[in-house]
Amino acid sequence: MTLTQHDIDQEIAVQHAAYEKRIADGAPVEHQPRRDYPPYRSSVLRHPKQPPVTIDVTKDPELVELSSPAFGERDITEIDNDLTRQHHGEPIGERITVSGRLLDRDGRPVRGQLVEIWQANSAGRYAHQREQHDAPLDPNFTGVGRTLTDEGGFYTFTTIQPGPYPWRQHVGAWRPAHIHFSVFGTAFTQRLVTQMYFPSDPLFPYDPIIQSVTDDAARQRLVATYDHSLSVPEFSMGYHWDIVLDGPNATWIEEGR
Repeated sequence: MTLTQHDIDQEIAVQHAAYEKRIADGAPVEHQPRRDYPPYRSSVLRHPKQPPVTIDVTKDPELVELSSPAFGERDITEIDNDLTRQHHGEPIGERITVSGRLLDRDGRPVRGQLVEIWQANSAGRYAHQREQHDAPLDPNFTGVGRTLTDEGGFYTFTTIQPGPYPWRQHVGAWRPAHIHFSVFGTAFTQRLVTQMYFPSDPLFPYDPIIQSVTDDAARQRLVATYDHSLSVPEFSMGYHWDIVLDGPNATWIEEGR
């Protein structure tokens, strides 16, 4: 039977009710979504099928890094964090500035860390060979960027407001507009991946991916705040979004996905 949005809405409601009951019965707050969250059908395809590979670091502590890329300041150019300047022409869409801080559990800045983003264009299409959404590509927008956090843990990107897009998990499935973020730490094997959303998106209640973050407070931490001080006059709107790596206020990370 083909799933409809109504079917998914009902499943999300059941999951939320079950979570509220667990909390009322004394269970701890679930900051991370469960891997087997039923309304998010395609997550089954992304689960690890095998246990993690064990590496004997007592023989060589750097063995785990031998097949991992390494990044440094020399790998970042002046336009890597400005996705509107990476081609000869102007990309189509509303320009935005996204800035925030990378923080540890105690609110201290995490300095010199590689932050990468990737996103759909203003029509909701990724510049990827496996993209299936029948929306126009923008020849002046690739949708990827990178930067290093500064001494205060700040990052900044200039980009285009991404569009929502259908993703075919069920009839009527649309993803809210979002930007993917990854933080590398000191090595590729420490990479963390998450998503930033935009305030007041009408698709939030219908999306099983963001709803898989069942705790409301944890879910709200994925939503950026409009910040007029970050807006560039007559050029871009500004949004602020912090990434907290761990602790009770941690940002949701795509663990195991």
